[in-house]
Amino acid sequence: MLELLEKIMPNILDKPDTLVKSIQETLIMTLWSGVLIFILGMFFGIILTVTKRGGICENGGVFQVLDKCINFFRSIPFIILLTGLMPLSRLIVGTAIGVTGAIVPLVFGATPFFTRQIENAFAEVDLGLIEAAKAMGCSAPEMVFQVYIKESIPGIARGTTITIISLLGLVAMAGAVGAGGLGDFAIRYGHDRNQVDVTYVTVIILVIFVSVIQYIGTIIEKKNLH
Repeated sequence: MLELLEKIMPNILDKPDTLVKSIQETLIMTLWSGVLIFILGMFFGIILTVTKRGGICENGGVFQVLDKCINFFRSIPFIILLTGLMPLSRLIVGTAIGVTGAIVPLVFGATPFFTRQIENAFAEVDLGLIEAAKAMGCSAPEMVFQVYIKESIPGIARGTTITIISLLGLVAMAGAVGAGGLGDFAIRYGHDRNQVDVTYVTVIILVIFVSVIQYIGTIIEKKNLH
């Protein structure tokens, strides 16, 4: 078995510690930025929903400003965002490279996308439930938590799954500018040194990650369908 592996992926067997470290860096970047993206995306999604025309806290000014900001950041290619936010990364976390330096652009790159996912999930809530909550005298916070969020769990799970999978792609792309992780591993060895087995193994690992995330997301979504 070992001889077969040596023939199939000799370069991987030469640097197992580097591969493990790259996997760890990918998971760290995905976890930390994912938590921040979830919190910010939920917050902005709620603000967009309640301040839109006909919302429970209608406010055209707030809605328009936030809506335009989200559209602005969504329109910037991530590779440009990575370099453009380097000064801000240094200001916030003290560095613009490595795992820590990648967190800021990852959050800026994926939060607008997740915000739209949350906005769409809330838009699927039955208007009859919202009207019933209003008639019962529920406050705005009660309506947000007891109606919008509670009734949107399947949509939130679906949006979170899509966002995490997209985030993995951004994390890999961040490796192009020295962020570390599997993207950096594939570029440094698979591309620059033409070690094809490194590229293939990296792809396989990412496919496994995506499959696991999709499986968990689907289970959560199905369990919360009414």
